[in-house]
Amino acid sequence: MTYKLNPDRQTLGNELRSVFVDTLNELMSQNPKIIALEADLGSASGFSNLVKQHDKQLLNVGISEANMMGVASGLSLVGYQPFCHTFAPFATRRAFDQLFISGGYAQTTLNIFGSDPGFTVGPNGGTHTSWEDIALMRMIPNSIVCDPADGVQLAWLIKALAKEKGIHYIRANRKAVRQVYEVGATFEIGKGNILKQGHHLAIVAAGQLVSEALDTAEKLSDMGIDATVIDMFSIKPLDDSLITSLSKAHTHVVSIENHSVNNGLGSAIADVIAENGLNIKLLKIGVNERFGQVGSPDYLQNEFGLSANKILAKLLNFLA
Repeated sequence: MTYKLNPDRQTLGNELRSVFVDTLNELMSQNPKIIALEADLGSASGFSNLVKQHDKQLLNVGISEANMMGVASGLSLVGYQPFCHTFAPFATRRAFDQLFISGGYAQTTLNIFGSDPGFTVGPNGGTHTSWEDIALMRMIPNSIVCDPADGVQLAWLIKALAKEKGIHYIRANRKAVRQVYEVGATFEIGKGNILKQGHHLAIVAAGQLVSEALDTAEKLSDMGIDATVIDMFSIKPLDDSLITSLSKAHTHVVSIENHSVNNGLGSAIADVIAENGLNIKLLKIGVNERFGQVGSPDYLQNEFGLSANKILAKLLNFLA
């Protein structure tokens, strides 16, 4: 893998829904077997723009997410490669039986984009909030679960997963997020990226919280604390060997995720630590025993303790 950090990572990149649609448009032009399925969110996702070039490769199933997964599985069985989109809780929680049986058990191929996970759902509120989607998708045997840090990584993921068979889940904001990587960066599924090398503390983050992790590391550096920062965009498969190596060079590791602390990135890291008897202390930063609520994304990020300042306070308490 070859990647370079964006020198001005405080800037916003393209909207992630535009990245998803533009990448799909490119793939559809190359492969007529790629089919996009939408659950009546074409305007919100930008999937309606696919009609302009590939109207015969777009299917709107209506507000029927479980049925969408069943249809997609059927299309996979006859040689098509489906890409499905809806909001994260509807792509996972609402359709989980179809994902598990019609998808995983039947060994079909489903590429799923679950948008607006966690606090990114904003004013859509608690019914549309998903703190559990990673946990559910990790439970499907042989699934791939990814949380990209920005649009550059998202575009790479879509192209990479289009070449693979199986159940693939990508969770990401629909809106623009800060661009962590330079355009053209490449990655490897199952491998974490070391974005900053330190020796006091290891911070392992996923999704757009990678930016918060880098911000936090800078603030820690001002306090004389040197932190390693890892982008663990591939939550399943996880980079077990990297976690093991971190334990040899650090005494503390912290996971940061826009997800429940139960059965997400932090739990995956805890499994590696426990199963290998690693001598390292772990703090899981995420959401603990909470439902979602209404608010702006910025307000919700702070409310659920996932803003840079809230993360820093938790880290300092952990180190103390």
